[in-house]
Amino acid sequence: MPPFTPSPQPIHMVPQNLQSPYRFQPLKQATKPTMVPPSEIDYRSRKQLLQPHHRTDPLVWCYGILCFVFSLLLILAGITTLIIFLAIKPRNPLFDTANASLNSIYLDSPAYFNGDFTFLANFSNPNQKIYIVYQYISLELYLNDKLISAQALRPFAQNSRESTIQAVHMVSSQVLLPSDVAVRLQDQVRRNRVLYEIRGTFKVRASLGFMHFTYWVYGTCEIEMAAPPSGVLLARSCRTKQ
Repeated sequence: MPPFTPSPQPIHMVPQNLQSPYRFQPLKQATKPTMVPPSEIDYRSRKQLLQPHHRTDPLVWCYGILCFVFSLLLILAGITTLIIFLAIKPRNPLFDTANASLNSIYLDSPAYFNGDFTFLANFSNPNQKIYIVYQYISLELYLNDKLISAQALRPFAQNSRESTIQAVHMVSSQVLLPSDVAVRLQDQVRRNRVLYEIRGTFKVRASLGFMHFTYWVYGTCEIEMAAPPSGVLLARSCRTKQ
């Protein structure tokens, strides 16, 4: 019997264009990290943080010192002024009227008001050590909240604890009144009690030694007058505020 001989396996040829698209490449050897000494890392960090030093201009130092001194002087001046004000306790000037006279009052058709009014304006300086100058004085006369006359006075000065009285003559001519104000005025004339209001606006300059300060003061006087021909002052209520 002839010996058994295995038959050769068939060899299958794979075309080049049907070969697998994946190609295996040898792995690259991992590079070992470079070790940097800690002292070198610390040196590099400090070198990055530290910036080159520039010398400050002396002129900038001068400006800074001057600003600091000026601010300090302002603070000291404010504290000194506050202490003086608390010690002296300045008071506002006072405005009042001691006497008044309603010389004439009548209405033309339909509601034109004509009137002649005189009063004594009393200005007082209640402070003991403060000198006052009235730089601007404006007086207005109202009838039931309707402006009927206005007048400005000349500036004047007052020493401490001094009072000044000035006669003020206010004339109203052909002032058109609203219908309700005209009706109210006629009723007041019949009852022999006419209500007026005097409003004053004053610009005051107060002086205390080397210190000067300017402010506005507003005075109001509500007065009750008898109708002409007597036209005397029956009652008054005055107040002054800043």
